[in-house]
Amino acid sequence: MKIAGAEIQQVAKAGAPDTSGRDGDASGAQIVLSVLRGEGVETVWGYPGGAVLPLYDALHESIDVTHLLVRHEQAAVHAADGFARATGKVGVALVTSGPGVTNAVTGIATAYFDSIPMVVISGNVPTHSIGTDAFQECDAVGITRSIVKHNFLVLDVSQLAKTLKSAFHIARTGRPGPVLVDIPKDVLQAKTPLRIPESVTLRSYRPRTEPHAGQVRRAAEALARSRRPCILVGGGAVASAASGEIAELVRRLDAPVTNTLMALGAFPASDRRCLGMPGLHGTYEANMAMQHCDVLIALGARFDDRVIGNTGDFRSDSRTTIHVDIDPATIDKRVQVDIPIVGDVKTAARAILRQLEAQRIHAGHRKDWWTQIETWREKRCLAYEPAEDVIKPQFVIQRLWEATGGDAYICSDVGQHQMWAAQLYGFDKPRRWINSGGLGTMGVGLPYAMGVKRALPDADVVTVTGDGSIQMCIQELSTCRQYDLGVKIVSLNNGYLGMVRQLQHVTYSDRYSHSYMDALPDFVALARAYGHVGFRIDRPCDVEPVLREALAMKQRTVFMDFAIDPSENVWPMVRAGAGLTDMLMNSRDVDR
Repeated sequence: MKIAGAEIQQVAKAGAPDTSGRDGDASGAQIVLSVLRGEGVETVWGYPGGAVLPLYDALHESIDVTHLLVRHEQAAVHAADGFARATGKVGVALVTSGPGVTNAVTGIATAYFDSIPMVVISGNVPTHSIGTDAFQECDAVGITRSIVKHNFLVLDVSQLAKTLKSAFHIARTGRPGPVLVDIPKDVLQAKTPLRIPESVTLRSYRPRTEPHAGQVRRAAEALARSRRPCILVGGGAVASAASGEIAELVRRLDAPVTNTLMALGAFPASDRRCLGMPGLHGTYEANMAMQHCDVLIALGARFDDRVIGNTGDFRSDSRTTIHVDIDPATIDKRVQVDIPIVGDVKTAARAILRQLEAQRIHAGHRKDWWTQIETWREKRCLAYEPAEDVIKPQFVIQRLWEATGGDAYICSDVGQHQMWAAQLYGFDKPRRWINSGGLGTMGVGLPYAMGVKRALPDADVVTVTGDGSIQMCIQELSTCRQYDLGVKIVSLNNGYLGMVRQLQHVTYSDRYSHSYMDALPDFVALARAYGHVGFRIDRPCDVEPVLREALAMKQRTVFMDFAIDPSENVWPMVRAGAGLTDMLMNSRDVDR
């Protein structure tokens, strides 16, 4: 949901206090901190530089807004992102001009693709130097335009407060997303009377939350008539906190549910009606149910290429498709739907439930459908061959689930380890699975865990990573040490860029070009060098004891380096361009 040409209007609530002149004139840097306090921000992740030193000088005196110093700007944005994913609040990152902004781009894009609420504050050269190729100058607004929900360049300190308020409003409402506010150094230094609006509205930005009553009625009627319904839950359901409504909808319809990668935990994995994850590495039963249902209702899902595969093949089966999403641009983007509903998922689900009260739903209509689903389940598509002499990655994830009681916050990097965790951990609650879905960013796992642990210091926070991903932001082990962030790192080390190697196995006839890691560090020694605890695990019998020992060290960061079977692949798998049900179940299917 992009915004163009937004106009800002101050809206003062009745009886709101007038803060103008209360503390005299304030500098731009002081205004930034005042707005952050007003928005309830307690943690800012960042890295200083010349253009933002006025703000860092103000932070030096701050006691209620705490800054955490990362070791790379990318990690600052990822940590703010992880904080937002776990809490639903707006994450905040602070970077300097030039390379500070360009280093932050990957983190901003990661949040944008997954609709994560975030405000990134960047410094810029003084206004009189903009456009002169000054030291550490870059066009932050131009560079980030395609990867933010909106961005601002503030040229007048008197506009700073309402611009920042607008940034938070945009970030958290409608389809959430990151907003960049670029502030020149002289604007941070300039002074103006402190006037912070109680709230803001944007004339050209009015996201629709209430669904159309007629479309809701049509959706309820289609669901009531259905004999083979299926519910697809996406990340939008997590953003709108709709888990309770979805559970009631599932119960009322007695329908199967499949959660996308971004929605794991939105409906409990332990419920018999949950079919697991759909798509590229989804379960056989989830993909078959999605393809062969007669009514499919998608709640906050995008129908992206990793979920439905080939759109032409997906359309080949006749079904009624209902799509609920707060962003109208998402509807009909990849799949033409029969009943579009624009609105908040939670609000729409409640409206559909009210309509269903007037509908007659016969439980017997579902009997044959559930019989078919149980037949698909009998394939046991996630089963693997256990071994006594080598550690299977699936075994590690299963033991992790047992050791944490299935109640940890699991942060993941991107690759095979991500898919094994998604398939096998079994999430029963929303916001417990923190990973990069849309952009697929390697290196997010450790900074994500930092953000989650900062937000929820008493929770078990575990990063599942690989020997390739962890090295992209491994310097953040230093940040963990400085701030005593007791995260646990589960590294599934196979000596490969595992997902690349698997694709080379499936698509490129085992030509493993540059997917093997020849010079891996001693991760245990490296963890200890940063002041943490390190374990190397080579035997299956040691997996569970080490996990339990690590989790018992509540205040320590622990790096667990598991030497896993290097030949193991993630199954099932749908080839690129193939239909949803054309699945490879194991390596024997590759040459078929």
